[in-house]
Amino acid sequence: MSARESGLKDTGIQISEATVSDFFALLKPRVMALAVFTAFVGLMVAPEAMNPVIAVIAIGAIAVGAGAAGALNMWYDADIDALMSRTSKRPVPSGRVMPGEALGFGLVLSVLSVMTLGVLVGWLAASLLAFTIFFYVVIYTMWLKRSTPQNIVIGGAAGALPPVIGWAAATGAVGVESLVLFMIIFLWTPPHFWALALFKIGDYAAAGIPMMPNVAGQVSTRKQSFDYSL
Repeated sequence: MSARESGLKDTGIQISEATVSDFFALLKPRVMALAVFTAFVGLMVAPEAMNPVIAVIAIGAIAVGAGAAGALNMWYDADIDALMSRTSKRPVPSGRVMPGEALGFGLVLSVLSVMTLGVLVGWLAASLLAFTIFFYVVIYTMWLKRSTPQNIVIGGAAGALPPVIGWAAATGAVGVESLVLFMIIFLWTPPHFWALALFKIGDYAAAGIPMMPNVAGQVSTRKQSFDYSL
């Protein structure tokens, strides 16, 4: 153990030997990629052309913001992630990243993404990004996910906002077209996640998460998924 590590241990500060790939995993890359794609669609269909450099900055900031939300989600959900086979090997429950490291990482990226988007692109887009991070972490992760089978129905709003942010970055406003994109993703989200919940019903039961299949049953969940798909 190095002198630095010994000193930190004496003060009660926990450190880890996390790698770059561990911190990258905190960002939930697949979720981040989906947010980037939908934000890019919102930006591209907007009626006003954007400077290519500013557009890249906007997409980059949105990507970092999405990753920040993922890191904060993994920090808060470490206790239930440890109980599910699908998530038990994530960086925090596996012990590769300390909870405090994940929290600090997520908070720094949140501030960095919002401030970058605000200063270099526009404050409406930055405000929407900040709201998206807040909604995903506080409203969905900390409240809805553990309290109601409607968690993903309401919480899906966070995942549906990136095209609105992209549109706002390009135009400085929120257009009807961007809200249509929002609604498409919002209505697509429940059946997509319920399909996973049906497949991993035992995992969610072990963690005590009130997903729709665990509360309403598999038949009712399949019916609701079909209704959302119409």
